[in-house]
Amino acid sequence: MIDVPKEAGNRRLRADAQRNRDHLLDVAKAAFTRGGADINLDDLAKEAGVGVGTLYRHFPTRDALIEAVYRNEVRRLAEAATNLADTHPPLDALRSWMRLFVDYIATKYLIAPVLNSIVGGPSHLYAATGDQLKQAINGLVSRAVASGDIRPDLDPFDLLRALVGVANVAATPDWEASAKRLVDILIAGSRPVT
Repeated sequence: MIDVPKEAGNRRLRADAQRNRDHLLDVAKAAFTRGGADINLDDLAKEAGVGVGTLYRHFPTRDALIEAVYRNEVRRLAEAATNLADTHPPLDALRSWMRLFVDYIATKYLIAPVLNSIVGGPSHLYAATGDQLKQAINGLVSRAVASGDIRPDLDPFDLLRALVGVANVAATPDWEASAKRLVDILIAGSRPVT
């Protein structure tokens, strides 16, 4: 299920309001990556080219902004699975999405200190978004199994666990390149035995 931003009263955002919200999220992601959770929100609004009122209308608290940045990253990753499935052969779609997942892991690590600043910690946020990632990988693997490109006994989430595992033990700056190479190894190991 994809989280569609709504205004008070459950109305969809106007196109210009949605553009402002999306731009604020992109600018906030970059700012949190650069400066951590203690960025000045007034400066953030200025950098995004919107008024402070616009920022607070969309994100009434710093925690709301942090959560929205993270949820937006997960939403984009989930939407990418659908887009790739619509435009690529099953195995290519799976491979491409797994590489995007590596980028997602990198972003998550960059903003992890910010996520940890949320009152109550980020565990509720991770739990709420995990299903989106599971649905995305399940759909892509199901297509690849149906096409005969992937073994039917594969647990889709094992692919993600392997990538996360590489990221967790990564001590070098080139872990992302290594993880992307691992995608090809994982795909090759997931092929049916002939």
